[in-house]
Amino acid sequence: MKLARAAVALSFSAALVVSGCTSDGGDDSSSDGAQGGAAEDGGDSGDDATATADEGGDDGAAGTGDSAKADLGITETADDEIFFSSGEVEWSGFNGNQPETNSTYNATINDRMLTGFWDYGTDGTIYPNEDFGTYEVTSKDPLTVAYTISDEAVWSDGTPIDYADVLLDWASQNPAVLTEDADTPLFNNVGSAFGEYVPDGPQGEAGGKEFTVVYPDPYPDWEITVGAFLPAHVVAEQAGMTSDELVQAIQDRDQDALAAAAEFWNQGWLSPTAGQLPDPAIVPSSGPYTLDGGSWTSGQSLTLVPNENYWAAPPATANLTFRFAAAETHVQALANGDLNVIEPQATVDTISQIEGLGDQFTLVTSDELTWEHLDFNFAAGPFAESDGGLAAREAFALCVPRQQIVDNLIAPINPEAQVMNAREVFPFQDTYDTVVDAAYDGRYDEVDLEAAKAKFEESGLAEGTTIRIGYSAPNQRRTNIVSLIKSSCDQVGFDIEDIGDGSFLTPDGALFTGDYEVALFAWAGSGQKASGQEIYATGRGQNMGGYSNETVDEAWSTLAASSDDDVWLEQVTTIESELWQDLYGIPLFAHPNVIAYDSAIANVRSTATQNGVTWNAEQWVRMQ
Repeated sequence: MKLARAAVALSFSAALVVSGCTSDGGDDSSSDGAQGGAAEDGGDSGDDATATADEGGDDGAAGTGDSAKADLGITETADDEIFFSSGEVEWSGFNGNQPETNSTYNATINDRMLTGFWDYGTDGTIYPNEDFGTYEVTSKDPLTVAYTISDEAVWSDGTPIDYADVLLDWASQNPAVLTEDADTPLFNNVGSAFGEYVPDGPQGEAGGKEFTVVYPDPYPDWEITVGAFLPAHVVAEQAGMTSDELVQAIQDRDQDALAAAAEFWNQGWLSPTAGQLPDPAIVPSSGPYTLDGGSWTSGQSLTLVPNENYWAAPPATANLTFRFAAAETHVQALANGDLNVIEPQATVDTISQIEGLGDQFTLVTSDELTWEHLDFNFAAGPFAESDGGLAAREAFALCVPRQQIVDNLIAPINPEAQVMNAREVFPFQDTYDTVVDAAYDGRYDEVDLEAAKAKFEESGLAEGTTIRIGYSAPNQRRTNIVSLIKSSCDQVGFDIEDIGDGSFLTPDGALFTGDYEVALFAWAGSGQKASGQEIYATGRGQNMGGYSNETVDEAWSTLAASSDDDVWLEQVTTIESELWQDLYGIPLFAHPNVIAYDSAIANVRSTATQNGVTWNAEQWVRMQ
């Protein structure tokens, strides 16, 4: 999962994404997997300037009739520029697999430059990308998948995409194999699925285009385990070796030889100086756009340009520019022409403002696979076991006005909205009631100040204990959420402090340094069944709060080793039950999604997945 503004056209490790939140998400009742979903594509460019997920518009002017990326027959690139903004957070680096860069803010840009074996459709369905290569299951016991990278697939510098790129991706996710005697992993990767569930690594030859992946145990998310890659030849060169030598070092598990490669992988693709593009030689593209020839003005925008060596359909528009603009400015920027496509935070005011712009703009609303939550800091502070512990967490949960939050802030946009009582299933999924009925008894559905006061006293916390709630600011909806919590929880004995800050989700921000008591953000997903393991299992890369529970760890291990839906349901129910008993955190609601665009821009399509509306941005074009 990724931290949401709200795995991203191609999430390298299929992790979930943190959402700082200029847009939000959901899924449909047809998906049983965690964070899986469906929102039909967006509006049309005709007379009706407003569409909903149910109405669908013209299927993105694509005529596909399903959620796949359409084959539009694009053969030429228009000499034009289209503007989009995911918020004011600047691009942080080419490698989106690190804690410092694993957000949808960053992926919005990186996913235009990196392609792989598959794409998410608008509803989380997985579609093979045969322009990149092909894959097929050759055995079910053990699960074996044979891959072939297209002979035409090359990096923008002309280097063939090959086995070395795949093997490096596996190595970067494999701390257990590559750091047997080390205290910390060589590679600072938020994902580990490829390394963990394919312990022997992809089998192939240096320089080859074919390889085989063997899973000793069934893995439910196998199809998205091998996706897009980073350029191994760049890592090898920066480490002072050839690609063949890098392959050999990984195959030999040679930690000494890999140290320099890992150092570059961890540091060399970060962008510490905003506005300064990296050397084009270290950021070759495998997608339709590239940084080579682009531009970056700190605090203003970053522009991508066409990859002249891209072997598939060229981008429809030459310049794709991402403005770094605060979310509250997006609607006005759309009206002014400073932005052509927006994915604003879903609020009543936003909807009415867009509707007031007139027929020259199209509004699309839908569900998304993103959900809002409050996470406790287990590592330090009043909610840690060494301090107020579970009683303190219970006191807080009993005073958080979840129903009021939904009624005031979400229901006016989505009348079907409800308080969310699970983390791995959504209220609009078939399995939601089954899981919730078995895992949660409703004890935190309504505010109970007297019970909260009793738990506060039991916790031993001092009256007026400060609880800092952090989030990525500015964000009016989250500011309102914290205000509602303060009005309620200050009556119990807490002193709620709003520490919303623009740096909350940055590499050195409070979320990653642990400088908070409660974190308010969203996870954005795309249909994975096992990706939540990275959030809730002990020591995992996305478990920022330091939570640990052996039963949860065991349940995730069982779930991730089976492709049986019944096993998934049983283990998810166990996980949800334990997370409620421990109060890992407090789920709030599934996000509604809103996009709007200049009706002259064709092929804009809404999606429920963490990719956001830019999932097919290479197809956007202004109609003449």
